[in-house]
Amino acid sequence: MKASLRLLLPGDPLTATGGYRYDRRIVAALRELGWQVEVISLDHSFPSPTPAALCATRARLAAIPDGELTMIDGLALGAMPDEALAESKRLALIALIHHPLAAETGLAEARARVLRDSETRALRAARAVITTSTATAATLRADYAVPAERLHAIEPGVDRVAARPQRRATPSAAAAGPPLHLLCVGTLTPRKGHELLLRALAAQRCTHWHLHCIGSLERDRAEAQRLLSLRDKLGLVPRVSFHGEVTETRLQESMRSADLFVLASWYEGYGMAVAEALAVGLPVVTTTVGAATALLEGNDPEDPQRNRAGLLVAPGDLGALTQALDAILNDPGLRDELAAGARQRAAQLPTWQSAGLRFARVLETVRSA
Repeated sequence: MKASLRLLLPGDPLTATGGYRYDRRIVAALRELGWQVEVISLDHSFPSPTPAALCATRARLAAIPDGELTMIDGLALGAMPDEALAESKRLALIALIHHPLAAETGLAEARARVLRDSETRALRAARAVITTSTATAATLRADYAVPAERLHAIEPGVDRVAARPQRRATPSAAAAGPPLHLLCVGTLTPRKGHELLLRALAAQRCTHWHLHCIGSLERDRAEAQRLLSLRDKLGLVPRVSFHGEVTETRLQESMRSADLFVLASWYEGYGMAVAEALAVGLPVVTTTVGAATALLEGNDPEDPQRNRAGLLVAPGDLGALTQALDAILNDPGLRDELAAGARQRAAQLPTWQSAGLRFARVLETVRSA
């Protein structure tokens, strides 16, 4: 009999965010390994489920036969502790945590406290807790009382692709020809730091660039409208485009045609978009959150600047972000140096196949316990 798994996640499994893409790629990798994986969609209202959504979720769980491996995405699990604890008596529950719900930027303190308490209770129901980064695993151990022996960090993979063509070094502010193509990938929510990025770009001496932002304008419409208004106020309409969600094919085309990847996140569980930028040899300017430091810093202990793949700044530090962008926009040699580091780092990144194998080993451990 083939090994089987149920994966419960809220909303549309095809949602174009890093977390959902991680889920899709892991499901595909497990299926390639012979696993039977059933994806069960829960109501889109999670992580703030309506009473009807919780009722429907209880019915979905009750329909799963006793003893079955059942994995619940953290967007739903943390908001359903009573249901998870009740079903843990008969189902082999596994938690998949991209980042704690309470870590979302902009939450009121009272709401964050409720989510932290709820997720702490829900995690007690899981026989194993899989996170997408070692940083998130450390947070769950320290702040959510998850025992180390139940924690497993399985980082996202990348596709092995040919590096983007080496760009001709472009002069800075007085450049002729097409502007530098800056790419930012992330849903327009406060956590992704678009406001900080726009303000840092508005302060640049070099104006020979165009920022292309890919990410949903619908998941937080108020934030999206605020950012569109800010773009207008800063006079950036000719140089900043918001494209909304795009297909996987178009996303890869955008990565390969870009000159620089930029992301000013306040918090990331891992930072899939950064890894995907490196996978095509794209230099990066981002914040020291998630796995960014490990992904971008040079790997020569005698010369930390050597082989680095990008520039890092503290989250929320507008001055440092402005300076980093100024340095890379006005120095084609620096861009070339960081692009070379990105190409080197690309060969060291895990693949989705290797991530799937690690995932399967954790599932087998739970299954045979």
